[in-house]
Amino acid sequence: MNIVPIPNAATLPVRAAPYLPWPIAERAFVIAEIGINHNGDLDIAKQLIDAAHAAGCDAVKFQKRAIDVVYSAEVLAQLRQSPWGDTQRAQKEGLEFGPADYDEIDRYCRALGIDWFASAWDAESQAFLAKYKLKYNKIASAMITHRAVVTAVAAERKLTFLSTGMATMEEVDAAVAVFRAAGCPFILMHTVSTYPAAEADLNLLTIETLRQRYGVAVGYSGHETAVEPSVMAALLGAVAIERHITLDRGMYGSDQSASLEPDELRQLVTRLKALPDMLGDGRKRVIDDEAAVAKKLRYWPAEDNLG
Repeated sequence: MNIVPIPNAATLPVRAAPYLPWPIAERAFVIAEIGINHNGDLDIAKQLIDAAHAAGCDAVKFQKRAIDVVYSAEVLAQLRQSPWGDTQRAQKEGLEFGPADYDEIDRYCRALGIDWFASAWDAESQAFLAKYKLKYNKIASAMITHRAVVTAVAAERKLTFLSTGMATMEEVDAAVAVFRAAGCPFILMHTVSTYPAAEADLNLLTIETLRQRYGVAVGYSGHETAVEPSVMAALLGAVAIERHITLDRGMYGSDQSASLEPDELRQLVTRLKALPDMLGDGRKRVIDDEAAVAKKLRYWPAEDNLG
């Protein structure tokens, strides 16, 4: 069986199999993307961390933005009704956690024994996250063409999950070149950046396209509402699976509808863990229980057997 260990901060070795054209992870590294689905509420964030931990996820991920860097004054002044007010600024600030919140998230995750990290949407936010000495970094699909962010993340030389949604191959080429020049380990994440994504648009065979083109481990960051495509992605060689999570898809927020609820997350992790056992080692054999069934059902004398 072509088995690889789960990712670590140093390396992700891949071994080929004689009967499959792609590697299969021993167990996919599962990232529960909380993002902004906490709605600015630390208690909701903790409930989502608890759900990810209970499901058996390896890490939770947030998003960090410096509002006045990411958005222009004109955009922030626009009208937008939300639980926090009637402007874009009120909504964006309402969704953003501050230093005290992240201090508590860091404490809570360490006490629980689950890793956390975040995708920074600007270089200032990446510098803010550095103080927590996190194991992993993330380049969100929207940021893959942002030179300052990509360069700042690569300079840290931590294992980075690099999402490729909304990006042409040439744009992925450019980001990969930055990471390779910096000597930073990375896992490319095949992504379709629609929320939720239609299953007909998922194009999961791109996982192998990326692996062949760049010669690196590839994962999958899904935005569909079903569990099955992520399992298929793992079968196609995705070594990491990232999925948005929510307490309830009906909650306020642009990412809620593209997220898995706690029961669905548990189903996903259970199926991902079972996948290598279901695939087996590819060697044809008759197991003991089969032999007992054969003895019962094959009524003819042994001398009449073929073979």
